[in-house]
Amino acid sequence: MRAPPPLRDPAATRFAVLQLVRLSGVLLAFAGVLIISGNVSWMPKLPEALGLVLVLAGLADFFAAPKLLARRWKSKP
Repeated sequence: MRAPPPLRDPAATRFAVLQLVRLSGVLLAFAGVLIISGNVSWMPKLPEALGLVLVLAGLADFFAAPKLLARRWKSKP
């Protein structure tokens, strides 16, 4: 008989999710800065307001979302 696969550590999975959320925030903010600058030849000209929204969403994603997820995942005493 085959042994069952080892269970994944939930803490490691949650850590990976937190890091991916932070990375997505950085990428959103970077895309917003690129849109605001308008100096990128391969990107179509988009409104600066969209860039500002992306920067703000990226900052919220980077700073607030991991804290909210960690609070939600916190074990109850």
